[in-house]
Amino acid sequence: MTDAAKTTSVSDALGQCLPYLRRYARALTGSQSSGDAFAAAALEAILTDRSVLDGVDVRTGVFRVLYGIWASAGAPVEEGESGLRAKAQKHLAKLTNHSREALLLHTIEGFSFEEVGQIIGVDKEEASELVQIARREMADNVAGSVMIIEDEAIIAMDIESIVADMGHRVTGIARTRDEAVKLGKSDVPDLILADIQLADNSSGIDAVNDLMGELGLRPVIFITAFPERLLTGNKPEPAFLISKPYTVDQVISAVSQAMFFSSTETLNT
Repeated sequence: MTDAAKTTSVSDALGQCLPYLRRYARALTGSQSSGDAFAAAALEAILTDRSVLDGVDVRTGVFRVLYGIWASAGAPVEEGESGLRAKAQKHLAKLTNHSREALLLHTIEGFSFEEVGQIIGVDKEEASELVQIARREMADNVAGSVMIIEDEAIIAMDIESIVADMGHRVTGIARTRDEAVKLGKSDVPDLILADIQLADNSSGIDAVNDLMGELGLRPVIFITAFPERLLTGNKPEPAFLISKPYTVDQVISAVSQAMFFSSTETLNT
């Protein structure tokens, strides 16, 4: 392969990784703006010196660069925060180093334990242990009430079961935008978990924005079959996003993260 072809191949791979790099960084920080800034810094570092990708495949290398920047930056949320964000800082201080990062890499982004180890600089066994530690520590930190907006009955029941097994209370399931607003008013949730496309062709995004107007800001997780469409960085986008088809671990990790940060980031369209 010629040097030009290699450069094109790496550039294409970087383009494919970028939406998911944003997702990981947003989950780390609990913020679209902060997460996207970390993702941009990682890309800048790679474009400045392609050798930082040496030794691993491009996808693993990109996340390794981001992790290196993240680890060297220190506190993941800004000093001087108050309210819900301040609580997140206190929770973070109690967690085992590298555990939450490893959990997100494995469960949300789908890296193997070996790849997680390559990204954060530990061996495969330690990466596996860090993921297990994160699951225990985050499960012990935050519990609350969850509202589900999902029009497919089987999926809604599955999510309800996962959330309930985590120790959260499910306030109910809404299939449409109007149902969501009605349910939210009758039993105010701590967290909203919403599909994008609903039964009556209404939008889960619109339903969430309606709820925010009625109830005030609260953490939201969006579920979509096309996550790259909501990870462009070109407009207000969610901090927490999981893909269809999802795994149990992905739902657990996303709910734990959103509850943990009490992120108020959602979509405004």
